[in-house]
Amino acid sequence: MNGLTLIGIAIVVFAAAYLGYGRWLVKTWGIDPQAKTPAVEFEDGQDYSPASRFTVFSHQFSSITGAGPVTGPIIAAMFGWAPALLWLLFGGVFFGAVQDFTALYASVKNKGKSMGMLIEQYVGKTGRRLFLLFCWLFTLLVIAAFSDIIANTFNGMTKTGELNVPGAQAATISLLYIVVAMGFGQYIRKFQPSGAVKFFVALVLVALMFVVGMNFPLYLDVASWRYVVFGYCFIASVLPMWLLMEPRDYLSSFLLLGMVAGGVIGVIVANPQINMPAFVGFEVNGKPLFPILFITIACGAVSGFHSLVSSGTSSKAIANEKDMLTVGYGAMLVESLLGVVALVIACAAATDGVLPKGTPFQIFAGSISNFFNMFGLPAGLSSCFITMCVSALGMTTIDSVARIGRMSFQELFAPSEGQEASGVAGFCMNTYFSTIVTLVLAYFLCLAGYMNIWPLFGAANQLLSALVLISLAVFLRTTGRQGWMLYVPMTMMFLVTMSALVMSVWGIVNKPADQFVFMVDGLQLILALALMTLALLVVKHCGKELISGEVDECESRGCEKTA
Repeated sequence: MNGLTLIGIAIVVFAAAYLGYGRWLVKTWGIDPQAKTPAVEFEDGQDYSPASRFTVFSHQFSSITGAGPVTGPIIAAMFGWAPALLWLLFGGVFFGAVQDFTALYASVKNKGKSMGMLIEQYVGKTGRRLFLLFCWLFTLLVIAAFSDIIANTFNGMTKTGELNVPGAQAATISLLYIVVAMGFGQYIRKFQPSGAVKFFVALVLVALMFVVGMNFPLYLDVASWRYVVFGYCFIASVLPMWLLMEPRDYLSSFLLLGMVAGGVIGVIVANPQINMPAFVGFEVNGKPLFPILFITIACGAVSGFHSLVSSGTSSKAIANEKDMLTVGYGAMLVESLLGVVALVIACAAATDGVLPKGTPFQIFAGSISNFFNMFGLPAGLSSCFITMCVSALGMTTIDSVARIGRMSFQELFAPSEGQEASGVAGFCMNTYFSTIVTLVLAYFLCLAGYMNIWPLFGAANQLLSALVLISLAVFLRTTGRQGWMLYVPMTMMFLVTMSALVMSVWGIVNKPADQFVFMVDGLQLILALALMTLALLVVKHCGKELISGEVDECESRGCEKTA
């Protein structure tokens, strides 16, 4: 088997899914191109801000495309390339893209409400609080894991004591991205340039930032970069969307889409052979294919975190309901394609069925760099570009998660519609206080290192997808829309993730006493048990509503019922 064949299959499958299944979902549930979207109706210059289709797509794609679609498929290749490829294709089309689109659709149809507030509307107050608490704990894990990855990427020194030039160059470019993005946001808001002018200006700015970054690398240690990253999370959480996050994601999309295109074109030109077996076995190194494969490959197939972006930020920027298919369904398929590219590249770099030594990102980055070198790009520039892409994957994720974490904490204490918050609840809903609480706790988790956080993050992420899917099924049922297409995904993801969490808890509990570290193992154990308990309670409330809920209940709740 060669890489070109696998990439070709993936492109055909994803294109057919977008044009067929995606459009069928739109037709089945209905959209109204003439309707005022929440971004238009409630525009406030802060969270609600209408933007063009490509701008919102850039935000969605940049926010959801973290380390997962590269890391997961490469690790999952230990079972062989076939199981990983099948899950990326099947999961991306019928699980992940459906979840992302439905979450965006439900939010846009309900005044841009987040998943937590949607659950209150269709399930009840208790369900809302349980879900929001789960989401908030989950955002702590995401911020902690990705902040540590970014800090280590930017570290000015390698483990051998040498200068980390590509990392230092990428660090400078990343800092420029923050400042330039705010200027770019001001420029767009004041002059409202056409799409072509905006595109050209963005290309020039990206090129200039690379020139400056290549020539003025910034060398700081890991601890210093942690402070910088968390400082960035703070300003990203409190500043208006149009001022920082949307323009930054727009600029970052050039890097991420360029990386995907470079990988696809590189495979087409080189047409590498796959040097990994199609299937190794149902158990590898003591790890069973079920549920490990479905936990390892998250973002490239289905990720609960995506729904928080769809309903938390993207839904408040959609200017026309017609844009939802491209943003919700399309962005996920592009991410799934990145997962396939990563899998193909890693398996092509293998020797006699054994992957090269190094982290998944090192394997991926090395291969992509070779492709760019093959196109005539200097080694130093290609190395800096890939390192910057890696950091962009993380930076465009944690800014969204920091904002979503802040909003989840605020909504946790928010009163029901029509009531006013007072006392402690009102103080906890303060934007700055909720942001500080979220980031301080995430920082302490970050000190444990991303390798200790990642397993729990993966399981919690997939469990979140199960909770979101069952909640969205309730929304579809209550509003008189077909929801059967969510039943298999939500059931499978719940069984997979609960199995994985039970395995994780069992592994921690059975650790020898002299190897048990409370700040690492103990904290993970507490979080795992808390997430499992919250998940069971959410499923209980949503499941009861899904089974016994009637369509006419929607009217008594004042919820949106028809397209």
